[in-house]
Amino acid sequence: MKDKIYEKVKRYVGFHQMINPGDYVVAGISGGADSVCMLYLLMRLKEELPFRLAVVHVNHGLREEAWEDAAFVEELCQKWELPFFLQEVDMQGYAQENKLSCEEAGRLLRYQAFAKVLEKTEAKETGKIAVAHNQDDRAETMLFHMFRGSGLKGMGSIRPVRESVIRPLLCLERVEIEAYLREKGLTWQEDATNAGDVYARNRIRHHILSYAREEICGKAVSHMGELADNLAETEAYLQRETNRLYDRYVEENPEKEIDGIGESNVAKGADHIAGAIKIRLAGFKEEDTVMRKRVFLRALERLTPYRKDITARHLEALMELIEKDGSKELFLPYGIKALKTYDNLLLRQTAAEAQKEAGNADKSADFLNGFPEIAVKVAQYPSGSPLTIAVPHTGRMVFVLWGTDFLQSAPSFFEKKQNIVENRYTEWFDYDKITTSLLLRTRRPGDYFAIDDDLHTQTLKQYMINKKIPKVKRSEMYLLADGSHILWIPGYRASRQYKVEKSTRRILEVRLKGGDNGGTNRGFVD
Repeated sequence: MKDKIYEKVKRYVGFHQMINPGDYVVAGISGGADSVCMLYLLMRLKEELPFRLAVVHVNHGLREEAWEDAAFVEELCQKWELPFFLQEVDMQGYAQENKLSCEEAGRLLRYQAFAKVLEKTEAKETGKIAVAHNQDDRAETMLFHMFRGSGLKGMGSIRPVRESVIRPLLCLERVEIEAYLREKGLTWQEDATNAGDVYARNRIRHHILSYAREEICGKAVSHMGELADNLAETEAYLQRETNRLYDRYVEENPEKEIDGIGESNVAKGADHIAGAIKIRLAGFKEEDTVMRKRVFLRALERLTPYRKDITARHLEALMELIEKDGSKELFLPYGIKALKTYDNLLLRQTAAEAQKEAGNADKSADFLNGFPEIAVKVAQYPSGSPLTIAVPHTGRMVFVLWGTDFLQSAPSFFEKKQNIVENRYTEWFDYDKITTSLLLRTRRPGDYFAIDDDLHTQTLKQYMINKKIPKVKRSEMYLLADGSHILWIPGYRASRQYKVEKSTRRILEVRLKGGDNGGTNRGFVD
């Protein structure tokens, strides 16, 4: 009898040219159904296509039963005579140290482990990393990106091939995989964390995708996979067009000094980042709107390695800027200044910001308008231990990071929190939503915050104008900031981006005591 699943995967691997003769394929095997199925099919494929195959299992150091998973995979490799590499990592510690969610930290550490084994490739071999994402994973990722806000690239979701990473099972649904393993008499390990609803992806899997399959269309997942392919193809075409227009209209690091936009600031040792960018507006203003925005985004990405604080609002602001008469300027996140002259749009990052990103800022870069920036390193303190910081012109700010143990012991927290939303001197934030280093600092051009649960944003400048805060006070007010996103304007309001939800795993409590803002309001934790 013909093995339909094997033939389907073999065609998929061939169509996307995932594996070629002589390749060295490192397979990430967790012991779950998907990875066991992938390993079995790669073993079968190796009989027809000569390539080297090795297995990497990553122990994240979270679950007590993780050693059972490692032993299971090692036994499987012994049975099938495959090289086995066990990599142990501290996912939770890495997440805290780098201000990442546990999911993101785990993903980064896994790929680091795969890359470490790939270093053993011989000179004549091409290294590949095989991971066992399937169609359900792809659909979950597409919905996740859509709900959080995404462009075409995000909606294209998980790709069959991304540089050296290949996904041979992206043509199969999870139900097909488990049925195939039962047919072949193969067992697998169950990860208990997949059964709960702690992670957003689990909730999408258990409640949204299951409903779509049962109540809307039985082939919903496979249809979403086809849509992801179409969107990825569209994005690839638009990327080529963006490259063409970028080459036509954009000049990086123009030799002639640009008047009015500041001194040269190309970051030493960061040659992948442009120091200044000039966009010729003649002809460019007649290009399609979507392509102009894509060129703007590419230019901003070239000025800073970070993109997360560059939003559609900033691209719209640039679109409006180039339509204005005469010379106008605009300030954007990461200290980027945009200056529109009659013929050109000039973009440049401030010197201090470029130095900091290059990792060689001097002491003067830690001061803005004479006020020091203060790093809030609350993750270095045990859960529940207060970190107190004296803030100029403000008072004392007390930071406490609470973990899941606190949330489990205080189930009424969310109800009580609802009753104290007007407390201007105590705030709570979802700590895992913070994306960069947490800072106490004064205002910068481009600062903003989310004003409602739909995450509409408002500039800090406009908010301060609306609140009639005197100009002299605006410059000395300390803010709690995550990049250009303001978590909290003490004594005023907090961004809704970081609100505590039922899914929150760690809460950052911040209290303001004394100083110019008066006495202390005691929060729930006290």
